Amino acid sequence: MPLSLPAQLRPSKQSLAAAAAAYGRHRPLVQKALTGAFVVYVLSATHHGLFGRAGAPPPPAKTRGKGKGKAEEEGKRPRVAVDAVFYQRLSAILRIVIPGIRSKEALLLCMHSSLLIFRTVISLYVAALDGRIVASLVRVQPVPFLLNILKWLLVAIPATWTNSWLSFVQSKLALAYRTRLTNEIMTQYLGDEQTNDKIFYKLANLDDRIKNPDQMITHDIQRFSNHLAAIYSNLAKPILDVILYNYQLSRNVGAEGLVLLTILVQSSAALLKALTPAFGQYAAQSAQLAGALRHTHSRLAEFSEEVAFLGGEATEHALLEREFAGVLMHERLVLDRRWWHGCVEEGIVKWLWGSFGLCICAIPAFFKLPGVNSFDLGSRTEGFVTNRRLLLSSSDAFGRVMYSYKDLSELAGYTARVSLLMETMADVKKGKFDKALVSSASTDENAKILKGRGQVVESDEIEFQNVPIVTPNGDVLVKSLSFYVKPGQHLLIVGPNGCGKSSLFRILGGLWPVYGGVVRKPPASQFILIPQRPYLCLGTLRDQIIYPHNAADMAARGVSDADLLAVLARVHLAHIVEREGGWDAAREWREALSGGDQQKIAWARLFYHRPKYAVLDEATSLVPVEMEALMMQHAGELDITLLTVSHRPSLWKYHAMILQYDGQGGYVFTKLDAERRLALQQEKEALEAKLLEVPKMRARLQELRAAAEAEMRN
Repeated sequence: MPLSLPAQLRPSKQSLAAAAAAYGRHRPLVQKALTGAFVVYVLSATHHGLFGRAGAPPPPAKTRGKGKGKAEEEGKRPRVAVDAVFYQRLSAILRIVIPGIRSKEALLLCMHSSLLIFRTVISLYVAALDGRIVASLVRVQPVPFLLNILKWLLVAIPATWTNSWLSFVQSKLALAYRTRLTNEIMTQYLGDEQTNDKIFYKLANLDDRIKNPDQMITHDIQRFSNHLAAIYSNLAKPILDVILYNYQLSRNVGAEGLVLLTILVQSSAALLKALTPAFGQYAAQSAQLAGALRHTHSRLAEFSEEVAFLGGEATEHALLEREFAGVLMHERLVLDRRWWHGCVEEGIVKWLWGSFGLCICAIPAFFKLPGVNSFDLGSRTEGFVTNRRLLLSSSDAFGRVMYSYKDLSELAGYTARVSLLMETMADVKKGKFDKALVSSASTDENAKILKGRGQVVESDEIEFQNVPIVTPNGDVLVKSLSFYVKPGQHLLIVGPNGCGKSSLFRILGGLWPVYGGVVRKPPASQFILIPQRPYLCLGTLRDQIIYPHNAADMAARGVSDADLLAVLARVHLAHIVEREGGWDAAREWREALSGGDQQKIAWARLFYHRPKYAVLDEATSLVPVEMEALMMQHAGELDITLLTVSHRPSLWKYHAMILQYDGQGGYVFTKLDAERRLALQQEKEALEAKLLEVPKMRARLQELRAAAEAEMRN
């Protein structure tokens, strides 16, 4: 009895035939259901694969303690992945590069989409045409064969036109993205007519997160734009191809085979995805290492003279080798990972999926599908070639979807770099800095100062009321500084190195934050800084005098070249116009002019702009005393109030007030009696010179005593 149970449950031939007949009657409905389910599955699987982890919260950020550097945080680099943080960053950037549906970028994107659809339609037609060509060969029909060849040649015209336009529009789209993004970042980086927060200075001096903004603005934005323009065609076109090709394939071989193929492909695709390395993190790290190497090279070029004088070639070589070794080690790691991943990827995508596809294409040849009429040899050949062409195109499209995840991971790396730059600039604009602090910043008194914020009030005069002088790394140089400068009363600032003289100017110019008290000062346009080594821009000789103005600004002020020549005559530099080849001569002026001439150029720039206040930081150290006197007198004639840092006693007589630091956090602000101070200085120097002679006089006295005693003994 137990052995008869399976026989009873086994279906009979009549029931199988009835089920087959029922399936044949309802097969069109089943085909539509399976095909619709396949389309929904492809879209949902693609969405889940690309956006599935978008809902996962990002890992909690570690807080930094004061006094700690970046080394502790960078011990383990943050993982760059296609996750919620990536899509938030990408969404913010997309709002910049595609500002609206009527923008040029949106129009290019629409054109690109139309071309992608048109190319898919051409590919479907070519697949069918390929089958008809082979069928005419099998049937030995020369006239249909030649007609189909003619159609092949005719369809090549729109196909080649479409492919060329796709490449052209994609390149234009990448260029448009780069232009939008670069303009936005440069506006924040250098400011515009409405806002100028000196972000470029604060990134380099007040924050440690961005080490090489030049590389981010040039290289990383370019790579991001190229990847963003390519990722659309690498995603949209393959997904559309997978749906259309498989829809056509399901009509030829049946939706049953399509479902079986999908199960096999998805299983192997899950294995391939699990074996895919973190290419996004590799891309971000490659960009960071390349930027560090470029930064080291740029420092060597910037300080080449100092390195040459100090003989630091071996040390610089070691530094460059260290940075290059890091790049080389990382690139070798990436190449190794790409090699074995490429082997696995090609084995699965090309060969394994290809074998699956050939089996599916052979279904109409080996099996009689319900509702499908029998074909002759030519029809079977045509169907097999068409299906194989469709399957190869679908396999290639699905492979590109798989490849696109790798491209998306690399896009995530460049998105992280660009977003880091934008987020850091936004934080710096709000006064939020991330800087390694000195150990003294953690004391209670200094920590209280660092938490405070002062007021900046626009005024015609300069006044500091209880303002602490604090460096970007948290070193409190002066806990409370108070002084004032009235128009026409030049201020002399003296003190030892590192006491806060230049720091005062940076606070005055709005470069450093105010941690307490009240700062009253004129707008930044009424200041000009003349450092010991003036800045000379790239451009003509005229540009050096009128910087940061251009020729149009100069003409708007009613200033001519003759006026500029008169300004140069004031600093005894009128002869360089003829010597250098005229006002439009362009040179590397830092090399063409001596140090003294560079300082004279800076003074000529001061006389051209005629601001209310000028900050002089050892601005006359390389010019003769006679020339110094002429320039100081002319500045007074132009009603320019000077704030001067200098150790030259010859400058004392031109100043009414003095601010003297003691180097221990204290200071004295008082009126300057130049004659009395100069007399005291001369007396001090005389006494110091005499004191230097005391050891020699004592030694001579001992010699004389010894000689006298020897004479008496004889």
